[in-house]
Amino acid sequence: MTLWNGSFPFYTGANARFPFDTTWAVIVSVFLSLLATFIIILPGIRGRGRLFWFLRVVTGLFVGAVVLTIQFTRDWETGWVTANTSYKSFSRALVNADIGLHIGLAGHFAWSFDADYDDSYSEGLEKGLPSPILYVAEKFTTQSPCSMHRQYRISGHYASLTLWMAFCTWLISILLFSMPILLYGGYMLLLTATLMLFSLLFFFTARNTLKCPIQFGPASLKTDYGGSFWLTLATGLLCLLLGLGVIILNSMQPEKLKLVFNLDKRKGEEEVWDKSYLPAEPSSSAQDVLMVPLGELCEVTATQL
Repeated sequence: MTLWNGSFPFYTGANARFPFDTTWAVIVSVFLSLLATFIIILPGIRGRGRLFWFLRVVTGLFVGAVVLTIQFTRDWETGWVTANTSYKSFSRALVNADIGLHIGLAGHFAWSFDADYDDSYSEGLEKGLPSPILYVAEKFTTQSPCSMHRQYRISGHYASLTLWMAFCTWLISILLFSMPILLYGGYMLLLTATLMLFSLLFFFTARNTLKCPIQFGPASLKTDYGGSFWLTLATGLLCLLLGLGVIILNSMQPEKLKLVFNLDKRKGEEEVWDKSYLPAEPSSSAQDVLMVPLGELCEVTATQL
């Protein structure tokens, strides 16, 4: 969980937390570098298979980047409110502030199984974080009567686990398509889609539990699904359609599927090879003519002994 776009506001000194999480930026940069490499070698691919090859590369890298990046994003669930509230506890001074809540699989207040959320909250109290941040963070502590911590912790753990499994099945599908074992590659894409959709289901159960209202005077902070949630849903549906498409084409139109994966070259080469030769037929004449490839066509006279 994190607030105000992943950073704590009101701190402008040298010790302020950097407001930009570089983890997902590094992941995206790596995948963009791979894409640039493939674009460089794209002119070396001949024929109409170039377009299909490029589309496969872009789609594969996009799915892998999404599955890996959403593990570290903080906008699975977001909410905003503008309210007049006190900046510090036990202070009568009010400030007009935009208060945001971002919930994801990673954040400053972590609730994974290997993290202590209450300890992070205690550190926030010692640092003297603004009262609105502490008020919202308190709703998710283990001592809060809202009981949201346990549900979010379990749901987030299993959502993250299924996404790591989806990343593994994506890697296996890329390997199978390159071998090429197209049918089982399609099955792996279906499994990738299923795991991604299951991660959404786990997170959905956490959001629909009973929660305490986050109230700032007359204003109430309400959350809704964020960009990472919808991106995961769209990518999961894309993998589902691609996996079903591969399986259906493999059973009904295997030649078209081979065309998409550039597996029809051997057949075309055999046709060209067959046409470059003329059939050699036996002759009963005194002079027999041997037939050779058209590129080296010449007449050879054989004398009977």
